[in-house]
Amino acid sequence: METNQKGLNTICTHVGELEDKQHKGAISPLYMSTSYAYEDVDVKRYPRYFNTPNQEGLCKKIAALEHAEAALIFGSGMAAVSTALMAFLRAGDHVVLQQALYGGTYNLVNEEFSKYGIEYSFTNGWDTAAFEAEIKENTKVIYIETPSNPLLTITDLEAVASIAKKQGLITMIDNTFASPVNQNPIDFGIDIVIHSATKYMGGHSDICAGAVASTSENMNRIFQLAKNFGGSLSDYTVWLLERSIKTMGIRVKAQNENALAMALFLDGLEDIASVYYPGLPTHRDHAIAKKQMKGFGGMLSFELQPHLDTSKFQKSLKLIKSSMSLAGVESTLLSPTKTSHALMSAEVRAEQGIADGLIRFSVGIEEIEDLKEDIVQALKSVKREMRVSINN
Repeated sequence: METNQKGLNTICTHVGELEDKQHKGAISPLYMSTSYAYEDVDVKRYPRYFNTPNQEGLCKKIAALEHAEAALIFGSGMAAVSTALMAFLRAGDHVVLQQALYGGTYNLVNEEFSKYGIEYSFTNGWDTAAFEAEIKENTKVIYIETPSNPLLTITDLEAVASIAKKQGLITMIDNTFASPVNQNPIDFGIDIVIHSATKYMGGHSDICAGAVASTSENMNRIFQLAKNFGGSLSDYTVWLLERSIKTMGIRVKAQNENALAMALFLDGLEDIASVYYPGLPTHRDHAIAKKQMKGFGGMLSFELQPHLDTSKFQKSLKLIKSSMSLAGVESTLLSPTKTSHALMSAEVRAEQGIADGLIRFSVGIEEIEDLKEDIVQALKSVKREMRVSINN
């Protein structure tokens, strides 16, 4: 299927789908086999080689969504991150990483890279100068994440890509928070796009997967390592993920609308000290986000006023769930210091501005008035409990 003139929802629905030639079913058939013929065939198929029929179909869909030539899917987002990085780094090389990163990526670099003789440094900020300052003679890769987890900082894609191209460096981005619906980094010069497909691609909190998309040349290099690392995805999960991506466009757009409405609502509450959302005109990176994003995403973070108990607030919610992950159709929230960024030291979290009371909010597709009502009743409950405690 030609993809260059197809719209987002058409790509989500149709690109990469497999034809049911036997029964003419409306959806892709599921090929569960882990063993395929090798004589007199065009392709020697093997699940660990990422080339079963369902794997190939899904990879075509993800590549089309990210305006890439090729893609691979993995067993988790961290499998995608680690394989992509290690494919372009070896002993003696250096990688520049953005200051604010997902805690799992930070932990991978901080705990594992020195074992392989790979040097690394984190930027002191997000502007162009911060990246340029960290580049060395042995630098090979610049790795970014925008919007960042959990403070929704925005990195200028074109600026980073321009710096890297002048130096002959590979650029990689974790595009999970944006999703292909809201941001296509390859259009701005970024080389390799990575996703935790567990999140917006899956969208229903029931799939664990990762994805990488880039040029055919870059993806072949990643594949050569990936087949040895063995981080492939089972065909049943592949089939489920393809099904989920069909609705990604409409899901994410609904989440965009809800997240902006909730950000504006929270920003107007006296019990809320800070709100972090790139769609707010007051966000420090709003102009950059507006330039490179089609929508501002379904993720935001906020802090209660210091006298309010964050844990009690979360426990008082009735509709919004406290949950470890994000990007499902249901609204969830968590404390990054206890979950996604718990492996970071308190000092590093403080350097990145991740306060103990920070709450990361993944906004779902519920009716917006119901979400607002839940926030308000939880705040009232916390304040009521405080008054009772003081009076006793």
